[in-house]
Amino acid sequence: MEVLVASAVGILTATGLYLVLRLRTFPVILGMSLLTYAVNVFLFASGRLTIGAPPILTDGVTTYTDPLPQALVLTAIVISFGMTAVVVMIALGAYLGTNDDLVDDPIDAEEEDAG
Repeated sequence: MEVLVASAVGILTATGLYLVLRLRTFPVILGMSLLTYAVNVFLFASGRLTIGAPPILTDGVTTYTDPLPQALVLTAIVISFGMTAVVVMIALGAYLGTNDDLVDDPIDAEEEDAG
């Protein structure tokens, strides 16, 4: 189980980094979302993957699941959804203002001569 989760975190991270390094806005947004998912899976796995165990100690329970990583992941999901919406709106505004969705604008020849 740990190998599967570690592989998923690695694949999500590698794909997210690849997409972040693209020159278009939409792949960069997708890459940031994949990196967020990778961090969420990593945080969730840090709380010991225990199946069928309660998150709260009660009488007669020998094993339990740590509820802190679950709370952190839930909070991170909400925050990442909000930030993704903000970034999409900023990217849409930049695209509508310039009719171009390049992340890294090329340097004009006039600016290069002046600088």
